[in-house]
Amino acid sequence: MTLIKSISGIRGTIGGSPEDGLNPLAIVKFVAAYATFIRKSTKSETNKIVVGRDARISGQMVKHVVLGTLTGMGFDVVDIDLASTPTTELAVAMEKACGGIILTASHNPKQWNALKLLNERGEFLNAAEGNEVLRIAEAEDFTFADIDHIGKVTVDTSYTQKHIQSVLDLDLVDVEAIKAADFKVAIDCVNSVGGIILPDLLHALGVKELFKLHCAPHGNFAHNPEPLPEHLTEISELIRNTSANVGFVVDPDVDRLALVCEDGSMFGEEYTLVAVSDYVLSHTPGNTVSNLSSSRALRDVTEAHGCKYNAAAVGEVNVVAKMKETGAVIGGEGNGGVIYPASHYGRDALVGIALFLTHLAKKKMKVSELRASYPSYFISKQKVQLTPEIDVDAILQKVKEKFSGNDITDIDGVKIDFPDKWVHLRKSNTEPIIRIYSEAHTMEEAQQLGGELIGIINDMCRK
Repeated sequence: MTLIKSISGIRGTIGGSPEDGLNPLAIVKFVAAYATFIRKSTKSETNKIVVGRDARISGQMVKHVVLGTLTGMGFDVVDIDLASTPTTELAVAMEKACGGIILTASHNPKQWNALKLLNERGEFLNAAEGNEVLRIAEAEDFTFADIDHIGKVTVDTSYTQKHIQSVLDLDLVDVEAIKAADFKVAIDCVNSVGGIILPDLLHALGVKELFKLHCAPHGNFAHNPEPLPEHLTEISELIRNTSANVGFVVDPDVDRLALVCEDGSMFGEEYTLVAVSDYVLSHTPGNTVSNLSSSRALRDVTEAHGCKYNAAAVGEVNVVAKMKETGAVIGGEGNGGVIYPASHYGRDALVGIALFLTHLAKKKMKVSELRASYPSYFISKQKVQLTPEIDVDAILQKVKEKFSGNDITDIDGVKIDFPDKWVHLRKSNTEPIIRIYSEAHTMEEAQQLGGELIGIINDMCRK
């Protein structure tokens, strides 16, 4: 499998020839390039880079190559080992490090791994910075340290507890209210680092009854690790059998959070951010941000609080940039990613859980009742497969012109907003595909809208 190099980092399948997949030679090249970039750009006075990893089977192998390369480049490494993505992000800031590398392929299956690259603030590199790392790697424009300047490795596994404590210390997290609610909670941690950190967090929040699924962090994922409804049948059954009040599901690196209602039905990944934002805005009014492909429900809830919503291009780094630009008090992505600046600028399932449980405790409602209190939307995700010779950008421009009488946003593909629905068309970075996301008040309407755009695109391609 060819390596995928994007704004989300360097990812690929394990094994293969030197030019095929995420193998030790590829890891050395990209980590050396990252170290070279950090050396040139950092304002930190330390010589540290933090490395954390999820529980993938390949994690140990990848980590040892990364540690050797970073020390070979002259950096001192703080190895926090098994840790969530948000834990690693926080560790970079707490260590006042020059940067950090997270070894995780997020929701990808077990044969995948990746290098996610952080700056000195514990935030992902932006597109320009990422492109510079890729340029350095391609040119092999790096030099390893001599014998007197090789770095050292320090192991520090305290950051999971430091992360939990930072969540407990947030002003809007009310531990006493959660304790008093006496919640029974079910979790599915898909055999990764969530199985280490979520039980400790929930116990610290005062949850006494906890029902655990797939919490052993061995990396043999019990089901497809992306927390989508079709993969979460086990926790639905567990909740119904145990009378749990709520279920929490995370992906392997614990930056996405899916919620399950007390009747086993899905709360909806899109509505994780909506519910948490509702709570935050009720106490700290301010702007909100999500990406263009996220549900309109966040805009509706934000405006109901008398506040302003803004949309960003798809990608966590783009959402963070828009949040900083607009001074947003809460934001994230519709895939269950909650970004709460009072904690840090990164998607964090722990922060999402603590704020949601506080919200639920104060509302004194069932989870399904809380979900029913929000505007109801349905998102359809479709795609158009095109031949390589078709100019995708030209097609998107034609679509934009055809719907010019509507509200158009073109910062990331083309999004067309209608009064009661929207459709978003984005070009794939890796193949001749146009992804079509559409949202309406019923799934039938959403699918019909997406289908109409597919028909229009196919007609344009035939002309």
